Amino acid sequence: MDWKVNGKVVRFASLAIFFILTSSTRAQQVTYNYMPGTDFTKYHTFKWVQIPSNVHPNQIVEQEIQQAVNNVLASKGLTLATRDKADLYVGYQCSVDQERQWNAWGMGGGLRWGGMGSATSSTITNGMLAVDFYDPTTQQLIWRGSAAQTLNPSGNQEKDMQKLNKAVAKLLKHFPPQSKS
Repeated sequence: MDWKVNGKVVRFASLAIFFILTSSTRAQQVTYNYMPGTDFTKYHTFKWVQIPSNVHPNQIVEQEIQQAVNNVLASKGLTLATRDKADLYVGYQCSVDQERQWNAWGMGGGLRWGGMGSATSSTITNGMLAVDFYDPTTQQLIWRGSAAQTLNPSGNQEKDMQKLNKAVAKLLKHFPPQSKS
């Protein structure tokens, strides 16, 4: 083999490894935003509300999402209201999309990429979860956070719950926002 073929082999192998690593190790990307000037210290109880335009998952996933959020909010000192009145309304929205994932590997040589190689594709599910907090008095959105790569069913219930709990903890890490005093 001459150097040019080896260069192609190295480039192809590098590209294949890059695509394999980036497609399988996508991290949960979390973003949040809140209404400036809101006094978050006045909120002590919360109540779940339905967001009409939301595409709801099945009842099991809906309960898992709510339980994960309830647990994090309880750890922050907020209490789930047992009556109609609450200081804060909480709703969630989610979207689940599917995309094609390509995995390639091989040994180079020959024309173009040549040699022995293989590429397979599979369908992966990407789930985005957004949690919204509303002030019931003003009926305004006061905080919103979203996490990508959160609702990705794997067929392993325990693994999916661990991933959801981790994502919700990361998502609500900055709720409520710390005052800048």
